[in-house]
Order: sequence, then C-alpha cells, then structure tokens
Amino acid sequence: MGQVLAFGDVYTVTGTATGSDGRQVPITGTFGTVGTETAVRNTTYPGDGAVVGVAAPVIVYFGVEPADKAAVAKHVTLTTTPAVEGAWAWVQHDDGRWGLDYRSKDYWPAGTQVHLSAKLYGVELAPGSFGVADITSDFTIGRNQVVIADVNSHELVVQRDGAVVASYPASYGRGDDTGDSNLITRSGIHVVSEFDETKLMSNPRYGYSNVPEKWAVRISDNGEFIHANPASTGAQGSTNVTHGCVNLSLADAQDYYQSAIWGDPVEVSGTSVPLGPDDGDIYDWALSWDEWKARSVD
Repeated sequence: MGQVLAFGDVYTVTGTATGSDGRQVPITGTFGTVGTETAVRNTTYPGDGAVVGVAAPVIVYFGVEPADKAAVAKHVTLTTTPAVEGAWAWVQHDDGRWGLDYRSKDYWPAGTQVHLSAKLYGVELAPGSFGVADITSDFTIGRNQVVIADVNSHELVVQRDGAVVASYPASYGRGDDTGDSNLITRSGIHVVSEFDETKLMSNPRYGYSNVPEKWAVRISDNGEFIHANPASTGAQGSTNVTHGCVNLSLADAQDYYQSAIWGDPVEVSGTSVPLGPDDGDIYDWALSWDEWKARSVD
C-alpha cells in the first residue's frame, strides 16, 4: 500500500531481490526526505463556506514564486455547478505573492457552487521549496448585485438581478475637472474587497492624514473606496469634488455597506483614466476576456 511521505523523516525499505540465478535474497535500506524548512505554505481565497459576489476571482496564493508555473498550474483544478467558462492566469499581487487567479468569462451565475482543489503536497514549487499540503475550498456565488457608477450622472445605482434596488446621490473624483490624474476615479470594473465601519484615510500629497471616514467599502488597492463623507454632502448628486473615492451621505453609505459582499462588481464609467494593473490587487476584470485569455495557462 502506498504511503504519503512526511517532511524531515527517515524511512526503511525492506524487500527481496531476485538474482540472475533465480535466488531471492533479502535487501534493506534507508532514505530521508527533505526537511521541514523546505515546506512552503500556500493558501486559497475564497475560503470554505464563503458566499461571494459575481465578480469574485478565485486565487491560489503561493508562498514562493513557482519556478515552472505551467507545471505547478497542472496541480490546480476547479469545478462548478453549473458549468461556467473561465480561465486561470498568473498574477503577482500587491503584497508580492504570486497567485494563480481564476476569472470567469462573464459574471458568475448567482448560486453557482464552486469546488477548488490544489494538490500541492510535495510538489516542487521552486528549487528547495515544496508544497506543505493539499488544499481545497468549497464556496458559493451569492446574489447578483452590480453597482453602476456613471461618474457624470452623480449617482451610484445598485442593481440586483438587473433591477434597480437603490440609487444614491454621489460625488466622484474631481480630477477630470482639474487635470490631476491622481484625483480621477478610474473607469472599469472594480471588485469589492474590504469593509471598514471606520477607516482612517491618509493622503499626504493632498495634506490630510488619518481622517476617520464611516462605512468604507474598498473597490481597489489604489485608494478608491465608496464611503460616507458628510463634508461633501452638498456636492453629492450634482458635482464631483473628491480625491477619487465615491462619497455618499452617512445614511446612504451605511445602506450600501450593509448590502455589499466581497467580490461584488462596481462598474465605473465616464472618466478619462481606465482601471489597470497599476491600480490594485484585483484588476482581473480591468482586462478584456481576450486579454485575460492571452495571459491564461490553458
């Protein structure tokens, strides 16, 4: 019977050998496996039991950069019910880790069941580095909620299953009016990735530090949030005055915050700068399907 070998262990092998004269003689030997210092932990997201939005990427994060990415990718599989078209691609994330990201061609169908399997135990990821464990995740795609954020409408519209369920007066980045590209809310499909009831926001370039803002929903790693800002209430619904975030009233921001989940798409349009790889950790949807497929490992 086969046995899974452990890191840093010594094994004894016994058996018999048959010589050219037909005689059998006993043999024995020992061998050791690589030590635990070579074991590399890898992780997946979303995790078991999660319920995520229809733009959620599936990510296998690696503790080291795989040397042979094509070979490592063969150990990772994903199955869905119902079947969904998608593709894997390698992405270096903001924290420096390499991830194998799966993006569906179109938004996930609501209610899709997803099973991820990464059979990485003992797989050589890089010279002297081996996967410490096989990992799996089973999670669900939740309701279809899409935010329509037309900067020139000065509104933030929430759709569920294609029907409008909320519309909030909003103020977006003022950069297109000032010529400062740093103050432009990027156009493209953002992905909700973080929630803070109170977020300390800083931007030394524009003279503020650790300003507490309520009901903050992160939509990119370049500093774009949907959040409450009582200071811009007078502009919400009529004028874009922010540093790139989407400002709502306290009540509207809380209402939106409580409706959102990780992986929801936020479709920003109407500005001169597109969302791209320089704008954050999850830019998978900033690429067209053809661009994503060109990067894919399939």
